Amino acid sequence: MENNYLNGLEKALAKTESDVDATLKAANSVSSSLKKVRGAVKTGSLRELRKAIEGAEQAIVTLKQQFANTKEGWNFDSESYIASRGFPEELLEMAKTLGVRIFEQDERLYCYPFLIRILPNELAVQIDKVKEKRLRPSALVSHLKALQNKPLRFQLEAFLESLFAAYETLIKSRGTQQVAKDVVVPLLDIYKLLTLLPGQTKEYSRQEFARDIYLLDQSGATKTKGDFVLRFSDRGLTRQAIRLITQEGREKHYYGISFSKD
Repeated sequence: MENNYLNGLEKALAKTESDVDATLKAANSVSSSLKKVRGAVKTGSLRELRKAIEGAEQAIVTLKQQFANTKEGWNFDSESYIASRGFPEELLEMAKTLGVRIFEQDERLYCYPFLIRILPNELAVQIDKVKEKRLRPSALVSHLKALQNKPLRFQLEAFLESLFAAYETLIKSRGTQQVAKDVVVPLLDIYKLLTLLPGQTKEYSRQEFARDIYLLDQSGATKTKGDFVLRFSDRGLTRQAIRLITQEGREKHYYGISFSKD
């Protein structure tokens, strides 16, 4: 398996693809030979019939051998490779080759606006909430590139309103009515409130929350329906900040948010 790891999944699949092409060619030869048998039967060309049967028999033998070679040639340890460092590293290299920006942090791949999580046990990846079984690096990266070219589906206004609702709840829970006084609340507290229900942290991971905060920041959308204006704060303890990789591949931190009325 070591050689497979060195060559990577792309090369292993490319080799098997070539083997399958050879098998299809052999299958076409079988089909052509059987058509000759049928033609001889239809016309009653007995001399040609014997020759055609022998030719078809040989073509079938060749097909069986070629298929056996194809089957034997696919000996890639898929499960182990997808679970190893080799797979994400190969995806990152393929992304460079195809001109797609993909970055890695905290066991997630960032391909904005999408987060990709590798699921070794399922031989799949999860792109945001959607499971994707196409794992050939060139195919997967091309798919991500196509997704990036589609309109952004992130609901900025709805996310902003949910942030304000959580912010307002936390401010009031601390015995103050200073909702509009630009009081900074840590984003980690906001996230904990948004994911209070059992299992919610799996449905909406901290990495996804950080990504959404970044997308909101990049969008420039800051005013709620009630005319409260959002402000981001990076002033706070680093260990209490959320961090992410930006679209340019730089690490960015957000500590908290505040709302005020201009």
